[in-house]
Amino acid sequence: MQAIVLTKGGDPAVLRLQPHPDPAPAPGQARVRLRAAGINHRDVWQRKAYPGPEPMILGSDGAGVVEAVGATADEHWVGREVVINPGLHWGDGEEAQAHTFQILGNPTLGTYAEAIAIPVENLAPKPEHLDWVQAAALPLAGLTAWRALFTQGRLRPGQTVLLPGIGSGVAGFALHFAKGAGARVIVTSGSEDKLARARAQGADGAVNYGGADWEAQVRDLAGPDGIDLAVDHSGEKTLPAAARLVRPGGRVVFLGVTTGADLQLNIRDLFIHQVHLIGTYMGSPREFAAMLRFVRRSGLVPEVHHVFPLAETAQAHALMEAGGQYGKIVLRID
Repeated sequence: MQAIVLTKGGDPAVLRLQPHPDPAPAPGQARVRLRAAGINHRDVWQRKAYPGPEPMILGSDGAGVVEAVGATADEHWVGREVVINPGLHWGDGEEAQAHTFQILGNPTLGTYAEAIAIPVENLAPKPEHLDWVQAAALPLAGLTAWRALFTQGRLRPGQTVLLPGIGSGVAGFALHFAKGAGARVIVTSGSEDKLARARAQGADGAVNYGGADWEAQVRDLAGPDGIDLAVDHSGEKTLPAAARLVRPGGRVVFLGVTTGADLQLNIRDLFIHQVHLIGTYMGSPREFAAMLRFVRRSGLVPEVHHVFPLAETAQAHALMEAGGQYGKIVLRID
């Protein structure tokens, strides 16, 4: 097969298409012939930091057709169109992942390839209304947004959610999921185009954080009941404002550090207002199944910003690093 094989860290040019052995499924595994693979910020960080020299295939998101299994008990999967849950070995609890947990795409070979061997327990039928590219855009960001909103954020109908930095995959899914759950959603961005697109997709309020009074604008939009929940994926530049903007007793669920991990918080205000700061990370198999049920029931179609052929993975990473996208960047695997 052909795959994007990484042997050292560096800039996008280290991502090169080359031959790699077809994976053989062990008992309990299936080999999936991939048709598309999604790109995440995690892939960029893994690419930059990879020490080598052992060959590694990045990529956590994928969709394709099961072509072989390692045990006869799993033969009913052969020929089925599937989407992959990228969280491996979550464990038995829902509160947090087990110490054995991994995310597909380092140290386990990932989806930037024509085929992958994956545990059968990580397969799910592809939602019928999605094409390959749309299905591959869904898993990691969709699962992360689902857990952030409903398990960690305890979102209920009628509550108000703040989504800083709309345009990312996680924030985009969170917008759709929250609206589907009957919540009000306020988004922020420095791009008027992204704000307009979020309004078109159902956002109840949209604020450009480039203005000096943007926090006051958010409070005005939230109304007297205030913001119940903020879901922050950026970290350093956005989380302190999210903590200031939620109501007393409100929740801030945070899940990423795309703008940095070093930040200052006024903890006096946090404990006086009894603000809940809650970390979240990916999600469990139960949450993955619940997220897919919602996608099927609602007919949700993931927002895809750009599609590249597998051979142009380096260009896809460069676009991810440049920012500006609204929705997911996906690799097409022919």
